[in-house]
Amino acid sequence: MRQLSSEYGLSLDPDELIENLSVGLEQRVEIVKVLYRGAKLLILDEPTGVLTPQEVRELFVILRALRDAGRTIIFITHKLEEVLELADRITVMRDGRVAGVVSAAATTKEELARMMVGRDVLLRVTKEEAKPGEPVLQVAGLSAVGRKGTHVLEGIDLEVRSGEVLGIAGVQGNGQTELVEVITGLRKASAGSVTVSGRETTNRSPRQVRDLGVAHIPEDRQARGLVLGFTVAENLVLGRHHREPFSSRGLLSLDDIRVHAERLIEEHDLRPRDPHVDAGHLSGGNQQKLIVAREFDGGPILLVASQPTRGVDIGAIEFVHTSLLRMRDQGAAILLISAELTEIMTLSDSIAVMYGGKIVAEFEGGAVGEEELGVAMTGGRAGAGGGASGERGGVSA
Repeated sequence: MRQLSSEYGLSLDPDELIENLSVGLEQRVEIVKVLYRGAKLLILDEPTGVLTPQEVRELFVILRALRDAGRTIIFITHKLEEVLELADRITVMRDGRVAGVVSAAATTKEELARMMVGRDVLLRVTKEEAKPGEPVLQVAGLSAVGRKGTHVLEGIDLEVRSGEVLGIAGVQGNGQTELVEVITGLRKASAGSVTVSGRETTNRSPRQVRDLGVAHIPEDRQARGLVLGFTVAENLVLGRHHREPFSSRGLLSLDDIRVHAERLIEEHDLRPRDPHVDAGHLSGGNQQKLIVAREFDGGPILLVASQPTRGVDIGAIEFVHTSLLRMRDQGAAILLISAELTEIMTLSDSIAVMYGGKIVAEFEGGAVGEEELGVAMTGGRAGAGGGASGERGGVSA
């Protein structure tokens, strides 16, 4: 292992415990494993999804060294900048088919996006200056304990005002998931308070929080966002199914639910255009669009959006980004949690960085670069990393 690490500049300590490594170093371990087995072909599936900008650059240096040593690399990603920087040839997939094969040196982001979606795509949304109003979400001294009895949140303070997007950046696994769960009623706080428009919601049930005008796009759409065995129409009224016009005297109004579903299917271009198909039969991207359609439609005063564009195509990303900014401009307060730094930097009016269950840095939107954010995401140590967990990109041979 030491020889392989040295040969390709992987810089690994073979005596270190995996649980003590950053996500970036864990990626290196995966690469060493497949090289040790003699792999000539490496397939990397979204390997940069939870890496800091510094870790991405280090990974690219390693991959170029492997390419120059004769290894073949298939790099699967939705990030256009990365594929243009790293790849020699690019194959674009759309609807399960090859939409085009181009040389990286002879194409552009715009052309790739057009092949991915089948039309011209606005790659960067135009954002008007925010006009924030009164505080909607106020979090003070918030702490929470995880399954092992350790603190997953420690003394979190933050505020989101109407007409404002607050972005939360951080390597996945540093408390973002738990923060969202406490705010939306899915996890109990051990200390501190959560207030929505002056009404305390600390440790209230998800329905009580939702009834106060809080919408939630969860990071795991299948576990927390959908009932896969329910139809599209039924999923589109979840959380409001007990209220008129969808329900009266304990009975569901199927006609109202169907009409509601048909409108949202049309507005959000859900495929297939059938309100009676089970949500479990939809593609991942259309499952995400279903959740976005439902949560945007309720006219929330606060939207907690966790990874809102995960698993959707670039055309749907454009739609979600435009819709989020429209909601902001209409007066909603938006708490945005995303592993995509470009998304955070594009949409946020202010940015808070989480590391180790704490807020470790705060920036004005537009006044910080990826480099500075990346350093803050590793606790202020360039090249370090948090104990991230959850979904990670894969390496296989």
